[in-house]
Amino acid sequence: MADISAIVQKHNSDPSRLMDMLIDIHMDSGSISDDAISALSKQLGISRVDIQQTLSFYHFFSTAPVGKYAIYLNDSAVATMKGRAEVAAAFEKAAGCKFGEITEDGLIGLHTTADIGMNDQEPAALINGIPFTGLTPQKAGELVAGMKAGKPVPEMIAGYGDGNNSSEVVKSMVCNNIRKTGPVVFDDFSQGSAVKKALEMSPDDIIKEVKESNLRGRGGAGFPAGMKWEFCRKARGDKHFIICNADEGEPGTFKDRVILTERAGLMIEGMIIAAFSIGAQEGIIYLRAEYMYLKKYLESVLDDYRSKNFLGKSIAGNDGFDFDIRIQFGAGAYVCGEESALIESAEGKRGEPRNRPPFPVTKGYLDQPTAVNNVETFCAAARIVLNGAEWYRTLGTDRSSGTKVLSISGDCEQPGIYEVEWGLSVREMLKLCSARNTKAVQVGGPSGTLVPPKEFDRTIDFSDLPTGGSIIVIDNSRNVLDIARNFVDFFAEESCGACVPCRSGTVLLKQKFEKIMNGHGVENDLDEILAIGSVMKTASRCGLGQTASNPVVNLINHFRDEFDSVLKKDVDYDTGFDLEAAVADSCDYAGRTPNLK
Repeated sequence: MADISAIVQKHNSDPSRLMDMLIDIHMDSGSISDDAISALSKQLGISRVDIQQTLSFYHFFSTAPVGKYAIYLNDSAVATMKGRAEVAAAFEKAAGCKFGEITEDGLIGLHTTADIGMNDQEPAALINGIPFTGLTPQKAGELVAGMKAGKPVPEMIAGYGDGNNSSEVVKSMVCNNIRKTGPVVFDDFSQGSAVKKALEMSPDDIIKEVKESNLRGRGGAGFPAGMKWEFCRKARGDKHFIICNADEGEPGTFKDRVILTERAGLMIEGMIIAAFSIGAQEGIIYLRAEYMYLKKYLESVLDDYRSKNFLGKSIAGNDGFDFDIRIQFGAGAYVCGEESALIESAEGKRGEPRNRPPFPVTKGYLDQPTAVNNVETFCAAARIVLNGAEWYRTLGTDRSSGTKVLSISGDCEQPGIYEVEWGLSVREMLKLCSARNTKAVQVGGPSGTLVPPKEFDRTIDFSDLPTGGSIIVIDNSRNVLDIARNFVDFFAEESCGACVPCRSGTVLLKQKFEKIMNGHGVENDLDEILAIGSVMKTASRCGLGQTASNPVVNLINHFRDEFDSVLKKDVDYDTGFDLEAAVADSCDYAGRTPNLK
């Protein structure tokens, strides 16, 4: 068992650092045992229930062993499009167990996970936290053979990716796939330049510059960054905090992964500038568990900034400006991309969204004023300080200034990262990534908008098609019903369950959609789906529930004809219940032939 006392002391016996302690225990022991829970409870002075409710919330925590080699195979829509089923079958055959099981000797565990941020190089999997991309059935067999031979996971990597992926502190096979650079995020950058420029300004002047740039949050919600900083600066509190939301869990999004790999310094400088502006002394990078492989690299970048006095005490010689940053890992929960749920998680709790108001800018992390921004937003803020608001407004459109980093995947010849100016049409975007015979484009991930060909002249910007970055291209060879089914399953799995409209609504949508796909659907089922979606949109407490019905609603609105082949005609009602199938097992056991007529 892990040394619980040492782990608790490492995190200053602080109950708000429970997530870190659970992560350390799980990494050390491969699970979190009942004895570990009891020891944590005693040493932290909190109840076992408090610990259990936290660990039970997250996908990557388990009270049972997950296998010496824990394989988490991505199950996103794009992974399925790129041959995930064949790779999964190869893993099962080679390992000798099914997904959701571990081998009898405890050596290999096969697990399914929703999305690991590798949609541009699918099928992909995490093995003991290390990403393996571009998997094939042959590669799956080779990996299992290596495990059975006792090979360490890092030694199974055949070659390293580009850029910092090949550095000594990363050594990853992940590729950046940067297809188009732009003037904001991926332009050349000199370390410390943005911080030095900011410290020549007053906090009010910095906020004014960011406000005048019209920079809006790049995580998806699009709230004006300067306004958020101003609210936070004016809020009363013993301390102020800056949090970088690096929990990009939206299926199809991987741009933050690449920015963290190649422009971590720019992001950090944006956080430092924000801290100076609002009067914060502490910053947190909340990083999704799937990017644990970047931990050493990001820690090395932070250490480099500390060594050059851009983090720590009296930053760049400015007495009174003390600020530092730590990394807080999640443990697998899509809803933690919502800022209040992220804050709950960072405090060691279940990642359930808070009721608002109060908003995080007044009552955030540890009930103190907190500004939460996305990775890309901090990068843009640093560049705005360097080049000015007027320069930034020359990019993009009147209502959507600047650039947007897109994560493009699916049916295109050039999947990867594209930094483009806002206002790009879907048609222009498809040309950029060399897409052919496109049937539809999913903009903004499953929670976004499904765009049919007749709408390809629509533009990617806040006034038309806003997006946190996820773009999934779907060609004419695909059945959009299958893709929507993947999305529906995803939301049913990822609902935090805190409110009835989302908790029940996602399951009802899943059941309705399964009924349709199984051949028992009728026209009325589509009407009921629309009604359920309407209730979820208006009554759910956070964005997950409010948008979880989008995949099916969009499909009904734009591709209703796709349902013709699966819906029953001239039938008003079908329960979808197969009585004969339901009693088949009992009849077989009793040696009877069912007579249902």
